[in-house]
Amino acid sequence: MSSNIGIPIKLLHEAESHIISLETKSGETYRGTLVEAEDSMNVQLTDVTVTHRNGQQSSMNTVYIRGSKIRFFVLPDILQKAPMFKVVDSAVKGQGRGYGSHTKVSRGSGVGLGFGVGRGRLQARGGGRGGGGRGGGQNR
Repeated sequence: MSSNIGIPIKLLHEAESHIISLETKSGETYRGTLVEAEDSMNVQLTDVTVTHRNGQQSSMNTVYIRGSKIRFFVLPDILQKAPMFKVVDSAVKGQGRGYGSHTKVSRGSGVGLGFGVGRGRLQARGGGRGGGGRGGGQNR
């Protein structure tokens, strides 16, 4: 399992050895034990019950289904507790790069000059640098 795969593929790998259901693009549903899941979503199931489009059911010992032919999977509810859904605490992952509590930066609260880098209008509302934020500061 490579590190550049997404969460849906990781979740599918976590579902191995669980009973899953899937529907193919042709409308057939398969329910069985997931033996193997590949990164391309190809799956191998054992002890499979197939429900055809007309409602007829049949059993298969093993089936291999190509990932591009699968419309959706139904996975067990226990996978909601899978480790990839755990929220990483900020103390564990690091502080980050945003404005921290150690800075005294106020954003957009200056008075502004009313001209310059703004929208091209002389004496525009909050036109220059630090032009009053969303409210525009002072009307000149």
